[in-house]
Amino acid sequence: MATITETEKDFMDFLKEQNALREAISLIQWDLRTKIPKKGVEQRSEVVGYLAQKLHQMQVSDKMKNFIDELKEQTSDQLIQKSVQECLEIYEKNQKIPENEFKEYVMLQSKSEAVWQDAREKANFSDFQPYLEKLVDFNKKFANYWGYEENIYDALLHNFEPGVTVKTLDEVFPKVRKSLTELLQKIQDSSVKPDTSILTTHFPKKDQKNFSIEILNRMGYDFDAGRLDDTIHPFEITLNLNDVRITTRYDEQDFRMAVFGIIHEAGHALYEQNIDKKLEGTPLASGTSMGIHESQSLFWENFLGRNKVFWESHYDLFKKYAPIEFDKVSVVDFYQAVNEVKPSFIRIEADELTYPLHIMVRYELEKALINGDIEVKELPHLWNEKMVEYLGIKPPTDREGVLQDIHWAGGDFGYFPSYALGYMYAAQFKHKMSETLDVDGIIQSGDFSKIRNWLTENIHQYGKLKKPLDILKDVTGEGLNPDYLVEYLTTKYRNIYQF
Repeated sequence: MATITETEKDFMDFLKEQNALREAISLIQWDLRTKIPKKGVEQRSEVVGYLAQKLHQMQVSDKMKNFIDELKEQTSDQLIQKSVQECLEIYEKNQKIPENEFKEYVMLQSKSEAVWQDAREKANFSDFQPYLEKLVDFNKKFANYWGYEENIYDALLHNFEPGVTVKTLDEVFPKVRKSLTELLQKIQDSSVKPDTSILTTHFPKKDQKNFSIEILNRMGYDFDAGRLDDTIHPFEITLNLNDVRITTRYDEQDFRMAVFGIIHEAGHALYEQNIDKKLEGTPLASGTSMGIHESQSLFWENFLGRNKVFWESHYDLFKKYAPIEFDKVSVVDFYQAVNEVKPSFIRIEADELTYPLHIMVRYELEKALINGDIEVKELPHLWNEKMVEYLGIKPPTDREGVLQDIHWAGGDFGYFPSYALGYMYAAQFKHKMSETLDVDGIIQSGDFSKIRNWLTENIHQYGKLKKPLDILKDVTGEGLNPDYLVEYLTTKYRNIYQF
């Protein structure tokens, strides 16, 4: 019989095999979203399905179960203990899904993303509808396999934000929505209106990219362990801790899309690049939840990238790359323009204030879909209704409406609430950070390493060693508290709009 030390080594070797498959799948997914020829999608989707099926088989195999049973009580190595716990959760979750259904679902995800891209381009929801109907059906089925206590949607939420439930969201979101809509009304009633006409000056892609790279370097994004590429829908993807990639979409008539998008995705990437290397090769070497992940991207994008001090200290650098027209624009006018509050159709282009309202539209709709309260065919109409109710605007086509996000095409139901939760977490982290760091002074210096180090020490390094709500409590001393976000937005926009 093998000694426990030998068993531990065999277990870690088995995890490395799974990581090899996981990395191959991630590389293919990156390629599917960035470089692949249209005609290659179907074959590549089958490859993803095959690899995902192999990974699934390993995760629910008798071999894995034997490792879990032998090590969960006997190993004294804390890292292996935590890895075993994570593998047990994955085992119990995936074992409940029949292997053939899992493979079919993974292939459907890849094909759906390609169909979604075409449907979005044509602004034709009906092309995407049958794929989305299948994705919804699969997610309902999987949620029932996994089980839940109060609401079927809780089973899907758990995949992205363990510990958060519909009950929590239905208590917090309406309160935040009320505060934000009241604040929005005050802004719309204000006579102060930032001049945003300068922002649509033609700004060549190469110059946007060069400025963004300057900011990435100051943030500490490691280009030796990552890269920046183009895509339709910006994302960050981790192949391993030494290969963390980001993408963006450029609009030469509005630099904000790429510049703020790159800062956002780099926030995700810094999280992954700064996970403790001792976790590499284990299932703990990734962000603990999508909400904590979003707290990092939104922290960098909004609390740094849209900060007045940031632009006061970086405007000359910006003008080095920007069109000459910006030489005539004061930094005050520029700051106010990039922080304009104006309801818009596209979530990833939304201002700080209205952004959470976009998330609430999506949360309400997908919760209703999973609970069987609405049907997929009703989505375009219901989407537009909620946009009018929450933001006061109606999308002109499905491209600007229900087809704008990739998440449902990828089957990511339960994901959207993480964006709003992450924004609330970020405000709490920023408040706590300010107790020991002169955040504005650091931003003004142009050397953001103290901010990055604080985030790494308190959040990044732990990977999945800590659960999301435990990290929030350990860092801030309290649970979810949306008051910090509301206070931040109120103070900022009261100063800009002078009400």
